[in-house]
Amino acid sequence: MQIREIQGEPDGGGRRVGVVVAVFNRIITDGLLAGVLEALEVAGTSQVTVVRVPGSLEIPLAAQRLAESGHDAVVAVGAVIKGETDHYEHVAGQSIAGVSRVSLATGVPVGNAILTVTEFQHARDRSLPGPANKGYEAAMAVLATLDALEAIG
Repeated sequence: MQIREIQGEPDGGGRRVGVVVAVFNRIITDGLLAGVLEALEVAGTSQVTVVRVPGSLEIPLAAQRLAESGHDAVVAVGAVIKGETDHYEHVAGQSIAGVSRVSLATGVPVGNAILTVTEFQHARDRSLPGPANKGYEAAMAVLATLDALEAIG
């Protein structure tokens, strides 16, 4: 039996990456965006397009447009924080399902940095500079996935 193992590396060299950022909960999403941009710079990404949309529900459509316009990968950035109504459940589920559908429909990897948390502090902790920044993690993950997909052929 022959086994071929493929594991991508977060290589941004020569890549065009789109980033869709929700403005809602901007105190959180700006921190996540900073993490994404730091990761893309560290990885040597050549071109980054940042698109701001009102909220997390608008992220999938903008991500799809970026994927269809020639970007090699997309990172989705948002923050859905539980409140007193069921709205949180709908926005969180639909946003994340939407970015998954974009990736599957276009073949372009979409990194998920849409936080879905029950408390503001949880989102804040995940958006601060440093190793726990989920924007940084999502950007590195999407670049590694892109590299793996290219290795598959």
